[in-house]
Amino acid sequence: MSGYRIGIDVGGTFTDVVGIAADGTETLAKAASTPEDQSLGVVQGLRNLATALGLPLGALLAGAERIVHGTTVATNALLERKGAEVWLLTTEGHRDVIEMREGLKPERYDLRLPPPPPLVPRHRRLPIRERLRADGSVAVPLDRASLDAAIGRLKAAGAEAVAIGFLHAWRDPVHEHAAAAALVAALPGATVTCSADVLPQIKEFERFSTTAVNAYVGPVVSRYLARLEERLAEAGFGGPLFVILSHGGVAPVAEAARLAVGTALSGPAGGVAAAVALARQGMGQDLVTFDMGGTSTDIALVVGGEAALGRGRVVGGERIALESLDIVTLGAGGGSIAHLGAGGTLQVGPQSAGAMPGPACYGRGGTEPTVTDANLLLGYLDPDAFLGGASRLDRAAAEAAMARLAARLGIAPEACATGIHALVNARMADGVRVATVRRGVDPRGSALLAFGGAAGLHATAVARELGLTRATVPLFAAGLSAWGMLHTDLRYELAQSAIGAGGIPADAETRALFDALERDGRARMAGWYAGEVAARRSADMRYGEQVFEIAVPLDGIDWTGPDLAGQLRAAFHARHRALFTYDLPEEEVVLVNARIAVVGSLPGHPPARREAAQPAVPIGRRRILLEGGAVEAPVWDFAALAPDQRIDGPAIVESATTTVLLRPGDAARMDGRGWLDIAVG
Repeated sequence: MSGYRIGIDVGGTFTDVVGIAADGTETLAKAASTPEDQSLGVVQGLRNLATALGLPLGALLAGAERIVHGTTVATNALLERKGAEVWLLTTEGHRDVIEMREGLKPERYDLRLPPPPPLVPRHRRLPIRERLRADGSVAVPLDRASLDAAIGRLKAAGAEAVAIGFLHAWRDPVHEHAAAAALVAALPGATVTCSADVLPQIKEFERFSTTAVNAYVGPVVSRYLARLEERLAEAGFGGPLFVILSHGGVAPVAEAARLAVGTALSGPAGGVAAAVALARQGMGQDLVTFDMGGTSTDIALVVGGEAALGRGRVVGGERIALESLDIVTLGAGGGSIAHLGAGGTLQVGPQSAGAMPGPACYGRGGTEPTVTDANLLLGYLDPDAFLGGASRLDRAAAEAAMARLAARLGIAPEACATGIHALVNARMADGVRVATVRRGVDPRGSALLAFGGAAGLHATAVARELGLTRATVPLFAAGLSAWGMLHTDLRYELAQSAIGAGGIPADAETRALFDALERDGRARMAGWYAGEVAARRSADMRYGEQVFEIAVPLDGIDWTGPDLAGQLRAAFHARHRALFTYDLPEEEVVLVNARIAVVGSLPGHPPARREAAQPAVPIGRRRILLEGGAVEAPVWDFAALAPDQRIDGPAIVESATTTVLLRPGDAARMDGRGWLDIAVG
């Protein structure tokens, strides 16, 4: 058997595995995530997929075209502080840059807020006598004696990971590379990371921080990917394995291990890639993604069919300045624990029951009530049909957990469950506002794309909170992130600071800078991919008196034409006007960073369409609790719905891996391309 492409998304509770056959047929399987070693859950998910397809695991993997994987290993290492012990070599006099940060507090009006602990404590930050000037010329040559002294300390400490961040190394990496060569020779097996290779840009804190994070998560990510490759090979897989990166593109395992910091948003990136693919398939050009899983909810924007990108993300308190998808993450999911907060008020999350023990209703020893327990008690979930009947939910355990919390609040258990459901909806609506309104975007013209195993139960309530009139839930909602990984391309990002004495360099210099970046990117891609490659150019630019840059697409620039600087200024003014409603044509424009994204399109299969069929009939009725009281709602089989079949709320639409709650006033239509299109009443 051959022709399958396989996407794997490791979540906090479940690992989702999607297989797409040559004819576009899609199959989803799930397995419990294994946080102690994610590769175990991955192999079990593949085994479950093979069973669903009626194939031996070896036969499935031997003929697979490729596997694309989204991992949370780097994210978890940062959040749980379980990365490597990192040492930092830096220019003498600059060892405290990563601790001083930018002189700003995350909560500037909190006078008692303690400073965040640096990823590399001061005793592991070793000064090296060397210095480059801002123009790249050598002010102080690299002093071998100070370097040898630092190497002696690293050897004595058994250093596993070393970051190198020298002043102005973005201009010329000569000193960093010389230091790295000496370290590699003296410390075989250690991870050595140069800032000029990770982020060759101005702004010392961002460069040093991103490099330190890469060194911190690098050994953990490398070991995991090596273990995964080994287990896949043992199971019979000999094809290419790719990892989805934070910018939404994929890269081979070797590149993901080299730039491990680029996997910090690997998991949620698949969902945004899926949203872009669905936008191209006709779902709509403007979407708000609402990915609610067992542990968290991820929210992002797709505008005009393109995902929003950003830089300067903070993960686990650490600044990562690589380009990444602009995703807002909330500690709100199906496993989020309900508890009493300050003053005895009801709170939901961010603590989660995770995969083990999971919600009380999973019957794995959990004793605290979660969002999933509340949804079960409200009648939204069928305890006998969870995961298609592969797992049965323990209603009695959920009732006992809810009763204990309700007694502390002095209310009935059903009222407590209703409050949990409403509270988590309000929290997620606030998350959407952070991702949209607070960024100057009105979400009301967008559709809410709800996916992840839990999102369908909350989609229309969240949409109402925000004033959205349309929500969509794909049949593959529970595995859409894994599906999305199979609908993105190979991508390699390069950037180089261009700032100098003038606002924009001379045309020849600017053209040479972008051309050199593109040559480097195409050369790197040639080692991964033999097909046609496209290069997309952009720049970070600002007005001369501004502190922060904005990203400016350069798709319409004539690179061989006259007045290249004038074209760049015009593009910046237009972008500034689009973002902030004004521009300042009389002000100086500064080109800060040149950027290239080199993209290689991976072969795909045609999207599957649902065949015409007789309209389905309800498969039963169930008592559910809504704001207005209990109702007997019809239950529909999601997979059996015919194209264009319409369902009015209140109703339950359920599949093996997800459930959709339609409230009174909601009207849903089954789209022939595989999603439920809901007009929110």
